[in-house]
Amino acid sequence: MTPTLIWIITLLVAYLLGSIPTGYLLVRFFKNEDVRATGSGNIGATNVARSGGKGLGIATLVLDALKGFVAVAFAWHMAQRLGFPSGYDLEAMAGLFAVLGHMYTVWLGFKGGKGVATALGVFLYLMPLTTLFAVVIFAIIFALTKYVSLASIISAAALAVLCIFFDRRHQLIVDLVYIAIPLLVIVKHHANISRLLNRTEPKFGAKKKEA
Repeated sequence: MTPTLIWIITLLVAYLLGSIPTGYLLVRFFKNEDVRATGSGNIGATNVARSGGKGLGIATLVLDALKGFVAVAFAWHMAQRLGFPSGYDLEAMAGLFAVLGHMYTVWLGFKGGKGVATALGVFLYLMPLTTLFAVVIFAIIFALTKYVSLASIISAAALAVLCIFFDRRHQLIVDLVYIAIPLLVIVKHHANISRLLNRTEPKFGAKKKEA
């Protein structure tokens, strides 16, 4: 199997793994509802938790993260088992394609989630300790503000900086992926950023309290 074919197969599988709309499927199966028609219209864990309950939200978070983790693990398998020399580059790119698959899933008209959980799974495989530190940053920001979007944006930016700083390999493609994935996550939060600036962004759990 040629290196080019290895790259094509790996990135295609990574995209297809990432494109599985787990939040949409869980709400459709357990609630017989379209999660896109409620709340923010997003298929990610936060909107699933708001619309379908905390249990489904947690399941969505875990499964979305697993998509990213498995995509990178598959890339490692392809690189190691087939003797492909630049395995880390392939793993990083597979992670990027998994996130793109989640954000632009072919199964829902190329409209998907914001990629936070899938990116988490990717980085947990690539840089586990650094990622756990970013998770702590997320938890602190969320605890202080109750804004999932703000915590996601800040922790994503921090993760890019931390990974580039602590990964001593300093491979160009990998460093670019470290930047690209958090940047995509932040760009996907453009509507949230606008609401945060206008102070109209809902805090997590606010609707439940009002009800």
